[in-house]
Amino acid sequence: MNNDSSSAPATQLTTEYVMSYLAPLDPPLAIDEGMMIVNVRPGGWVKGPNITGEFIAPGADWLRIMPSGVFRLDVRGLIETDDGAHIYISYNGIIKNSEESAERLNNGELLTDKDIPYFIAAPTFQTSSEKYSWLNEVQTINKMVEIQFGEAGYVKYDVFIVR
Repeated sequence: MNNDSSSAPATQLTTEYVMSYLAPLDPPLAIDEGMMIVNVRPGGWVKGPNITGEFIAPGADWLRIMPSGVFRLDVRGLIETDDGAHIYISYNGIIKNSEESAERLNNGELLTDKDIPYFIAAPTFQTSSEKYSWLNEVQTINKMVEIQFGEAGYVKYDVFIVR
Protein backbone atom coordinates (compact mmCIF):
# COMPACT_ATOMS: atom_id res chain seq x y z
CA MET A 1 0.00 0.00 0.00
CA ASN A 2 1.31 3.38 -1.02
CA ASN A 3 1.01 5.93 1.77
CA ASP A 4 1.75 8.88 -0.51
CA SER A 5 -0.15 11.79 1.01
CA SER A 6 0.27 13.93 -2.09
CA SER A 7 -2.83 15.88 -3.08
CA ALA A 8 -1.99 15.54 -6.77
CA PRO A 9 -4.30 13.28 -8.81
CA ALA A 10 -3.07 9.87 -9.90
CA THR A 11 -5.19 9.88 -13.08
CA GLN A 12 -6.33 12.30 -15.76
CA LEU A 13 -9.68 12.81 -17.46
CA THR A 14 -10.07 13.44 -21.16
CA THR A 15 -13.20 14.04 -23.20
CA GLU A 16 -14.27 13.11 -26.70
CA TYR A 17 -17.11 14.90 -28.55
CA VAL A 18 -20.06 12.58 -29.26
CA MET A 19 -22.98 14.75 -30.35
CA SER A 20 -25.06 17.82 -29.83
CA TYR A 21 -28.78 17.79 -29.34
CA LEU A 22 -31.75 20.08 -29.08
CA ALA A 23 -34.76 18.86 -27.10
CA PRO A 24 -38.01 20.86 -27.42
CA LEU A 25 -39.58 21.57 -24.02
CA ASP A 26 -43.12 22.29 -22.88
CA PRO A 27 -43.47 25.11 -20.34
CA PRO A 28 -42.54 23.92 -16.84
CA LEU A 29 -45.33 22.60 -14.64
CA ALA A 30 -44.78 23.66 -11.02
CA ILE A 31 -45.75 20.86 -8.63
CA ASP A 32 -44.77 22.87 -5.54
CA GLU A 33 -41.90 25.17 -4.59
CA GLY A 34 -39.50 22.20 -4.67
CA MET A 35 -40.35 20.55 -7.99
CA MET A 36 -41.12 21.32 -11.61
CA ILE A 37 -41.81 18.82 -14.37
CA VAL A 38 -40.77 19.77 -17.88
CA ASN A 39 -42.14 17.55 -20.66
CA VAL A 40 -39.84 16.88 -23.62
CA ARG A 41 -41.85 17.30 -26.83
CA PRO A 42 -41.16 15.06 -29.83
CA GLY A 43 -38.85 16.55 -32.44
CA GLY A 44 -35.71 18.54 -32.07
CA TRP A 45 -32.54 16.93 -33.33
CA VAL A 46 -29.55 14.81 -32.40
CA LYS A 47 -26.39 15.22 -34.52
CA GLY A 48 -22.88 13.88 -34.14
CA PRO A 49 -20.13 12.24 -36.18
CA ASN A 50 -21.72 8.79 -35.69
CA ILE A 51 -25.37 9.55 -34.87
CA THR A 52 -28.33 11.51 -36.27
CA GLY A 53 -31.89 11.46 -35.01
CA GLU A 54 -34.60 13.19 -32.99
CA PHE A 55 -36.50 12.88 -29.73
CA ILE A 56 -39.73 10.91 -29.57
CA ALA A 57 -42.22 10.45 -26.71
CA PRO A 58 -41.97 9.76 -23.83
CA GLY A 59 -39.53 12.09 -22.16
CA ALA A 60 -39.45 14.59 -19.30
CA ASP A 61 -37.33 16.31 -16.68
CA TRP A 62 -38.30 16.04 -13.03
CA LEU A 63 -36.51 19.17 -11.82
CA ARG A 64 -35.96 19.40 -8.05
CA ILE A 65 -35.39 22.85 -6.62
CA MET A 66 -33.22 22.58 -3.53
CA PRO A 67 -33.55 24.99 -0.55
CA SER A 68 -30.27 26.62 -1.73
CA GLY A 69 -31.89 27.38 -5.10
CA VAL A 70 -29.75 24.80 -6.94
CA PHE A 71 -31.72 22.72 -9.46
CA ARG A 72 -31.16 18.96 -9.62
CA LEU A 73 -31.99 17.36 -12.95
CA ASP A 74 -33.63 13.95 -13.30
CA VAL A 75 -34.17 13.49 -17.04
CA ARG A 76 -35.35 10.54 -19.11
CA GLY A 77 -35.85 10.60 -22.86
CA LEU A 78 -35.99 8.56 -26.03
CA ILE A 79 -34.02 9.14 -29.21
CA GLU A 80 -34.98 7.64 -32.56
CA THR A 81 -32.07 7.63 -34.98
CA ASP A 82 -32.48 8.35 -38.69
CA ASP A 83 -31.94 4.62 -39.35
CA GLY A 84 -34.70 3.54 -36.93
CA ALA A 85 -32.77 2.62 -33.76
CA HIS A 86 -34.13 3.57 -30.35
CA ILE A 87 -31.80 4.90 -27.67
CA TYR A 88 -32.90 5.60 -24.11
CA ILE A 89 -31.09 8.50 -22.43
CA SER A 90 -31.21 9.25 -18.71
CA TYR A 91 -29.24 11.73 -16.69
CA ASN A 92 -28.87 13.65 -13.49
CA GLY A 93 -27.18 16.97 -13.22
CA ILE A 94 -26.86 20.31 -11.49
CA ILE A 95 -27.99 23.79 -12.50
CA LYS A 96 -26.71 26.67 -10.39
CA ASN A 97 -28.51 29.81 -11.45
CA SER A 98 -27.76 33.31 -10.33
CA GLU A 99 -30.81 35.34 -9.22
CA GLU A 100 -30.62 37.13 -12.57
CA SER A 101 -30.38 33.96 -14.69
CA ALA A 102 -33.26 32.29 -12.78
CA GLU A 103 -35.45 35.34 -13.34
CA ARG A 104 -34.53 35.57 -17.02
CA LEU A 105 -35.16 31.84 -17.52
CA ASN A 106 -38.57 32.05 -15.82
CA ASN A 107 -39.40 35.08 -18.01
CA GLY A 108 -38.83 32.97 -21.14
CA GLU A 109 -35.54 34.57 -22.22
CA LEU A 110 -32.98 32.60 -24.22
CA LEU A 111 -29.94 31.86 -22.04
CA THR A 112 -26.56 30.42 -23.02
CA ASP A 113 -23.80 28.71 -21.09
CA LYS A 114 -22.36 32.21 -20.49
CA ASP A 115 -25.52 33.27 -18.61
CA ILE A 116 -25.86 30.39 -16.12
CA PRO A 117 -22.96 29.88 -13.67
CA TYR A 118 -23.09 26.05 -13.75
CA PHE A 119 -25.17 23.62 -15.86
CA ILE A 120 -23.69 20.11 -16.23
CA ALA A 121 -25.35 16.70 -16.52
CA ALA A 122 -24.09 13.11 -16.79
CA PRO A 123 -26.07 10.99 -19.28
CA THR A 124 -25.95 7.27 -19.81
CA PHE A 125 -27.54 5.52 -22.77
CA GLN A 126 -29.22 2.17 -23.36
CA THR A 127 -29.97 0.54 -26.72
CA SER A 128 -30.26 -2.89 -28.31
CA SER A 129 -28.89 -1.54 -31.61
CA GLU A 130 -25.55 -3.10 -32.56
CA LYS A 131 -24.62 0.06 -34.46
CA TYR A 132 -25.02 2.24 -31.36
CA SER A 133 -24.04 -0.33 -28.70
CA TRP A 134 -20.87 1.70 -27.98
CA LEU A 135 -23.16 4.18 -26.17
CA ASN A 136 -24.03 1.44 -23.63
CA GLU A 137 -20.37 1.31 -22.58
CA VAL A 138 -19.50 4.95 -21.83
CA GLN A 139 -20.21 7.71 -19.36
CA THR A 140 -20.93 11.06 -20.97
CA ILE A 141 -21.19 14.65 -19.80
CA ASN A 142 -23.66 17.23 -21.12
CA LYS A 143 -22.63 20.88 -21.25
CA MET A 144 -25.61 23.19 -21.74
CA VAL A 145 -25.31 25.43 -24.81
CA GLU A 146 -28.72 27.18 -24.76
CA ILE A 147 -31.97 26.97 -22.83
CA GLN A 148 -35.30 28.72 -23.04
CA PHE A 149 -38.53 28.15 -21.10
CA GLY A 150 -41.98 29.00 -22.45
CA GLU A 151 -44.05 28.13 -25.50
CA ALA A 152 -40.98 27.84 -27.78
CA GLY A 153 -38.86 26.26 -25.04
CA TYR A 154 -35.90 24.00 -25.65
CA VAL A 155 -32.56 22.93 -24.25
CA LYS A 156 -29.44 22.41 -26.37
CA TYR A 157 -26.42 20.43 -25.17
CA ASP A 158 -23.00 19.35 -26.37
CA VAL A 159 -22.23 15.79 -25.24
CA PHE A 160 -18.78 14.35 -24.50
CA ILE A 161 -17.53 10.90 -23.51
CA VAL A 162 -15.39 11.03 -20.37
CA ARG A 163 -12.30 8.84 -20.50
